[in-house]
Parts: sequence; C-alpha cells; structure tokens
Amino acid sequence: MFPRLRAALALGVAAAALSACGTTNWGFPYRADVQQGNWITSEQVAQLRKGMTRDQVRYILGTPTLQDAFRSNRWDYPYLNKPGYGKTQERKFTVWFDGDLLDHWAGDPQPDRQPFQKADTGMTPADKAHDAKKPDQGIPTQNPNVRLEPVNPGASAVPGQNTPQPLR
Repeated sequence: MFPRLRAALALGVAAAALSACGTTNWGFPYRADVQQGNWITSEQVAQLRKGMTRDQVRYILGTPTLQDAFRSNRWDYPYLNKPGYGKTQERKFTVWFDGDLLDHWAGDPQPDRQPFQKADTGMTPADKAHDAKKPDQGIPTQNPNVRLEPVNPGASAVPGQNTPQPLR
C-alpha cells in the first residue's frame, strides 16, 4: 500500500511543480517598461488652428520628436509604450507647415487623458457621496460622551526661564 501512496504523492508534487512553468507572466526576469515619444491628447489636438506659428504648435504639443532635415515643414510626434509584460501601444501624429505657419495635421486617434489620469467613471460628486459608507457600517465616528481633561498650564515652562545648561 505504501508504494502506491508514495507514487501518487510523488506524481502530485511533480504535477504541482511543473504547473508553475506554464505561465509567462510570473515576473522573472524583470522586463522594464519602455515609453518613448510625445504623449498627445485629443484636447491638445483640438487646440490646433490653421495659421498658428511654430512656437505656438511647440507650446501646445511639445518639442517634436522627429524633424526631417530635408523637409523642414514637417514635424512628427511618434509615441511608443512597450510594457515589460503586455501589449505594445503605438501612435503617430504629424503636423505640416507652410512657411512658418501651421498648414494641416494628421495622425492616429489620440487618447482623452494623460497616462497618470484616471479614466472617467461617469459618477458625479453626488453619486460618490451617496455610495459612501454610513457611520453604522464600521467607519469610526466621534463619541460625544467622551470627556477630555484640560492640560495643566502650570506644567509647561515659561519662555526664558529654566533654560538648559550646555554640556561640559
């Protein structure tokens, strides 16, 4: 009986140990996130107007990542985000100038928010207040029956008296 039990136990341990080898996202080795380029939002694109100067466009979109040496009328704003473990995200946006003034622009659809901003949940402040926990659900509240004793004012030293002596 014991040989069968040992064989079953060994088989179970081996199966459990090898099941951990089936995942590719267990964190070793560490792969750093790679983020390159300019993050442009749809709000920034909405601020662009035909006839703007290069300085105005640079103020709105930031310094272009690519400026063609042979065609100075084109600025490119590529963006690449490659997480260590995850799906690569890539966007392109280009602006063209006629002389020193903005002529037109084109590119991929841009996100509505910066990467550090939370997505809008659609909840208003009133909804959030309604969903907040009530005092009877475990949130500590003030107890009006607790009485605090005042601090003895004579216990504190008067400024300028009893100054500490330097160490010798």
